[in-house]
Parts: sequence; C-alpha cells; structure tokens
Amino acid sequence: MLAFQKLLTLVLLVGQAWAIPSGAVELRDFKEYKVKEALLRPPAGWTLVGEAPSDHIISLRVGLPQSNFEALEQHLFEVSDPDHSRYGQHLSKEEVEDLVAPPPESLKKVNAWLKAHGFKEVELDRSPAKDWVSIKVPVKIAEQMLKTKYHVWKHDESGDKLVRTTSYSLPEELHDHIDVIQPTTMFSRFNAMKSLIHWPDAEKKASATFKQPTSASDARLAAIDPSCSQTITVSCLHQLYNTGGYVQKATKKNSIGITGYLEQFANFADLKSFYEEQVPEAANSTFEVVAVNGGLNPQAPEEAGFEANLDVQFAFGLTHPVPGTYWTTGGRPPFKPDLTTPQNTNEPYADWVDFVLKQKSVPYVISTSYGEPEQTVPEAYARRVCNSFAQLSARGVSLIFASGDGGVGDGWDDPERHRCRTNDGRNITRFLPTFPTTCPYVTSVGGTTDVPEISVFFSGGGFSDYWPRPSWQDRHVKQWFKGVPKDLYKDLYNPAGRGFPDVAAQGTKFRVWVGGTPFPIGGTSASSPAFAAVVALLNDARLAKGRKPLGFLNPVLYSKGYAGFNDITGGHTNPGCGTKGFNATEGWDPITGLGTPDFVKLKELLT
Repeated sequence: MLAFQKLLTLVLLVGQAWAIPSGAVELRDFKEYKVKEALLRPPAGWTLVGEAPSDHIISLRVGLPQSNFEALEQHLFEVSDPDHSRYGQHLSKEEVEDLVAPPPESLKKVNAWLKAHGFKEVELDRSPAKDWVSIKVPVKIAEQMLKTKYHVWKHDESGDKLVRTTSYSLPEELHDHIDVIQPTTMFSRFNAMKSLIHWPDAEKKASATFKQPTSASDARLAAIDPSCSQTITVSCLHQLYNTGGYVQKATKKNSIGITGYLEQFANFADLKSFYEEQVPEAANSTFEVVAVNGGLNPQAPEEAGFEANLDVQFAFGLTHPVPGTYWTTGGRPPFKPDLTTPQNTNEPYADWVDFVLKQKSVPYVISTSYGEPEQTVPEAYARRVCNSFAQLSARGVSLIFASGDGGVGDGWDDPERHRCRTNDGRNITRFLPTFPTTCPYVTSVGGTTDVPEISVFFSGGGFSDYWPRPSWQDRHVKQWFKGVPKDLYKDLYNPAGRGFPDVAAQGTKFRVWVGGTPFPIGGTSASSPAFAAVVALLNDARLAKGRKPLGFLNPVLYSKGYAGFNDITGGHTNPGCGTKGFNATEGWDPITGLGTPDFVKLKELLT
C-alpha cells in the first residue's frame, strides 16, 4: 500500500544526513531571536519560589514539524471506517514513520542549531520518525538556547514544585522548523483518575441531582445478581456487559496493555489473591512488566498501588488468558530542589508514547486512567502528543482513556467554592475538559454506577477547547444539542468542540485487592480498563475469524456500533464549576457517551 513511500524514504536516507553534520556551525549564525511561546500571566494556583538552580538537569523535548500528518490522519480514518474498502488495513510501523518524518530542511536547521550549542549526535535521543529529539541539559544551557529564565514554581494546593518558564524564544529562522519545546510553559499536574476508596455514602453529595432511570433500562438488567449493586466483581461485569458465556478462541494472537505512572506498582501477590477469589482458573497466571524511563517494579505489600492493582486485576481478570502487559513508567513532573541528578520534568505519558512507538509489536488495546485539565497543557504540545496517539491508532491499536472524575470541571456545584478559572489571562469561569481523553484519536470512557446502571456524578464529560467536533460524532452530538436549551451554560464551554466521553462503564465499588486486603474502589479509572477488556474480547472474535483487530474505535462506534450499547438515560448529573453539569439522556450525552457495552450485540455488529 505504501511500499513506494518506504522505498523513497530508504533512498532519501542514503543521501540525507539525519545526524548532526560535522561542519563548523557557530552560534553567531543564529540571530534575531523571537518569542515562540508565552503565557499571558503566571498560571493560577502556582507561586514563584525563586530562580532555578543553574546546574539542575532538565530533559528538553524538541518537536519538529511532521511533514505529512494530514495524510496519516486520512489513512487512519479510512482504515477505521467500516464502510471503506480499506477498513482494518492498518499501517505498519515503518509506514507511519514515513508519513510523520520531518522535512529534510527542518532536520538540517535544527541539527545545526543543536551543534552550535555543543551537542553531539550521541547525546541526542531521537524518535523513530525523527520528529522528536530529546536532550538532557542543565538549566543554564537551556536558558541560553531559549533566551529565557527558568524559575522554581510551587503548586499552592499540593506543594509540588516545577522548574518552568513563562516564555521562550528561538531564532526566527527556526520558527517554521520547530513546533514546540517542553518543558517550558507547561504547568500541568498529571494525575490518576481518583481511584478512591469508595465508601457507601460517597454519592450523597449528588443526591439532589438524581434522576430515575427509564423502565427500559430497568428491564434489560433484570437478571443481574442483586449483589452487584453493592460490590462490583469480574462476575458482575460479565453479567452487565454480556461477556460471561463467550469462549475465547484466539488468545495467543490477542493482547491487552495497561499504562502505569507516578510510582503506581502492580502487585503479583495481590493479583493472585484477586484471582483466587474471582477468577480461580487464572490463579497461577501472571503478566509482563515493561519498564519505561527507569520505571520500577517493587513487590513489597506496602508498595502496591490502588490504581495499578485496580487496572491489572480487572483488565486481565476479565480477559484471561489474553496476554497482558503493564508498563511501569518512571518520572513525575515535580521538581525536587535537593537533587541535581537528571530529572525528567515532562509529563510521563510523553515518555511512554515515545517508547511504545519504537516497538515493532504493541498490544491491540491499551487502557490509561490518568489525565489533567486540558488548559494546563499548552495547545501546541497537546496537539503533538495527540498526534503521537494517532500514530498508534493507525497501526491498529485501540487507545482507551478515562474521561476524568471532576464532572464538567472540578466536581463542585457551589458557585462560591469552584476553582474553574481560565489560565489565558482572562481568569473567567469555564468548564475544564480533561486531556488526553479529549484527543480525537482515542476513545474516552465515562462512568456509571448501580444496577440498573445510571450515570455517576463524577463522570468527566463535556467538550474540548482544543479540538473541533470530529465528523464521525457530528450526527449524535447534534441530536443531543436539540434536546437542551440553546443557552445552556452559555460561554462556559465550546459547543463546537470534540464531545466526550464516547462510551461508559461501571465506575464504583470495584472489589480490588491491595496490600493483601480487599477494598471498594471507584473512579473512571475503573471504567476504562473494564471497557478495554470488552474491546479485547471483541478483538478475539475478529482474530478468530482471520480479521484484523478493531484499532481506532470511534468511527465504527458512532456509525454502527452505537446499536450495541445500553443507553444510559438516568442518574446523577456531573456537577462542576459552580453548575449542576450535564445529565444522562437518550442517545449520546456528555456524561455517559453512547452508553455501556453489550458484548453479544457488538460482536454481531463488529465481527
């Protein structure tokens, strides 16, 4: 399909210098610095502490232009469209890299700039497509390169500290050859989607917003074990999503993965306890742990992570014996002022996606239960990270992300208590969509609760401020808008933005083993791996018929898969930013998306 492009690339590589040239380059060759990116004002909630230590090491990521991303996007939509002749014909790693490789002129100029600052090729870490290059530098050198000043900033609520600047500059001749450089102006705090211990009264705060489910939703779940209203187990999810009677036939060809960050460690002993209780046939099985950027894998009971254990126990328990992978990714953004050893102050998901894109083989479905407010990630950087997700999606990977646990923003419906303020200099109230789940190349999963299922109050939902509404969801979202007042929450969100979540799954009372003890845990961090497991089972059904895995899900879900979902039409709204938020209704809505999966119906529609 793209063989001619690969051949052309090989020819170009022979005559093209990917590495830094050996010829003399002087800093004086780079003049007329111009501001590349700047914040209008320091971000709300952060306080300037002082100048950053000049010898503190940071890892700068330089994003070069991707020469043909529009073509990659077109390929992605074609191979993900069930009505297209190329449906399921995913691209290879090499084909994707050919499409996003930077223009030779951009590579040449950036190489010259790095050489002028004394960097040798061996000191550079390049992405496979050469569209990213990372360098470890002391603050004093970064300040010279970017004509800026780095400071230590403290997050008022958590006390975390970051080394950041509020603006940076580049030689004017490089502006068209560098899309973005971070960490510079990004003041985000990458967090797990709550994964809270779920006490019985956790939903009382939302009782005033409760709406009874329709009788139709009652009838379809009449056969579910009543205990599932109190505790969610693997058996409950099998009953809820109609997967219990399915016998897998292609497990050796199939795969599922879970991302782990922020020192969240998956514990093998806890998994065994979980399996012995809920999936006895899996009691002697395990999963592969892959370390990224120095990620660790301690197994002491006290090191077990609630988030990590939740994800692996339910994702792998629901899909046993599908081979499972858990990535433990090292690094977290906060700066530790007593250390001068290299600190990676980028968001760790950038390290993860860099690592995975380098791999020849990647699990067919991957769940991530982490995120942050979209506005805290500079738009240029967010777009580049999202483009990286598109590269994985084009290779046939289904990327599943939790939609967030703050409703439409911070979870507060009290106008006097909310903290939803823009950081663009206006300081006005606005809903806070969650990144990366707003990226249009991933599938966003909201939360439900109880039996029959209803929307849960914390389910993240709304509309992106960075990405416009994709064509594949246009019909469904327009239909939703027809049922709400025209001026509903006027100016608090972008009605033309990418709507999320896309789908939903249970998000409360998951019985998870941590440190040798079972706990009830909730959050959309539970919903994401539960939905990912259903996708993995659908992949098994396709693989057993000699077909390709589903890959990027959204086009097929919105065009025909929606008929295989349980429509959630009642429950709690998802309050936030001093409002009651949105409510569940017939069809797609910005709290439960298209609804929760019915495996039998989806298997009939998609395999």
